[in-house]
Amino acid sequence: MSRAKCAAVGAAVGAAVGGLVSRNAASTGGALGGLAGATLADFRSGADGVFADLRSDDDAPPDDADDAGATIELADE
Repeated sequence: MSRAKCAAVGAAVGAAVGGLVSRNAASTGGALGGLAGATLADFRSGADGVFADLRSDDDAPPDDADDAGATIELADE
């Protein structure tokens, strides 16, 4: 899940919970939920982050990712 999606989900949940109290609390809950979602996604995005064990195999880089920066060496003439 991308950082933006986590922030949006956090904002929606925060606004829903805050909306049970009042309109002002819904606004504050949305802002705090969005911040919490973005922070969670930022922690989760690191290779050795807090939530690295929870990462699915789909989020892992492909096995051939090491070849992405490979250079071609030319023979000396």
